[in-house]
Amino acid sequence: MFTLQKQPGRAFRILNFSDTHMKKSELAEGHLFRAIFERTVTEAIARVQPDLITVSGDISWSGDDAAHAWLAAYFDSFGIPWAPVMGNHDNQCGDAFTDSIAQIFLASRNCLFEKGDPALGCGNYVIVIEENGKPVEGLFMMDSHNRYTYTDADGCERNTWGRLSEEQLTWYQAQNDALKARGCGDTTLIMHMPMYGYFEASAAAYRSGIDWANLQYECRTDYPAAWRDGVTACGVQYEGIGACCVEDGVLDALVSGGTTKHVLVGHDHINNWMIPYRGVTLCFSLKAGPSAYWRPFLNGGTVLTVTENGVEKVHHEYIDCADLLNTWT
Repeated sequence: MFTLQKQPGRAFRILNFSDTHMKKSELAEGHLFRAIFERTVTEAIARVQPDLITVSGDISWSGDDAAHAWLAAYFDSFGIPWAPVMGNHDNQCGDAFTDSIAQIFLASRNCLFEKGDPALGCGNYVIVIEENGKPVEGLFMMDSHNRYTYTDADGCERNTWGRLSEEQLTWYQAQNDALKARGCGDTTLIMHMPMYGYFEASAAAYRSGIDWANLQYECRTDYPAAWRDGVTACGVQYEGIGACCVEDGVLDALVSGGTTKHVLVGHDHINNWMIPYRGVTLCFSLKAGPSAYWRPFLNGGTVLTVTENGVEKVHHEYIDCADLLNTWT
């Protein structure tokens, strides 16, 4: 467990980057993807002035130690505490490679990272933000793994996206109880993979039949016509939700725990919605940079503003890199 201090009378800002996906071949000086990524990160940091940077997974591609090391050194260079979770690609080459990534994080001067119980994955830990000795916000940083195997109704074995295990939910409940005993009433879950509840939240919030492909998008427009009556939400869903297709019990555990008001995930590069559902606001982070796939108008980072009452606001910080795209030859 890590503890960070919030100054009284001043908001504590968390800036999340997701799905950086940089690979060794894109790290050369002058490469367009590196230039866009660096512009995205440096400009977002300059605007937000974060007290903590989090990275919600898929830091690089499977097997690319060089890119993980470069990205760790890059985040370290800002002199700001930063905390990552593993994504499916970070987990994709097996336990030995995931452990090698963890060693890079553990050796980084400004990185907050704990491997935690290996039975739960790699990187399940808690960050507590305190003000005057009292915890005002707890961050559950959790490993959502790579794939999950299940048996369907016909008895066939199938694979789907990763999920939190029952053992992880038991760990979450114990950590949450400990925070509540210290007077912490607000927490946030940060992981890479959306949970099953994201399917439910999307179905409950969006009107049916939206033609996203032909809907003109402006970054700060909420599209009231997209939402069902009474829904207060924002953002778009340009791709199918990449969550485990089997009910995982995560949302029930969060609701039962009573403190987790926000969940922040990555994985889906061109979804950026934030939907309140069952008392928890489920959020997609903006993707940082163009590696893998992206939409230039959905580029940037996601900011959590923490006050003495916990997370007061979540918003996207959009970074325009059109000039770099237009001048590239």
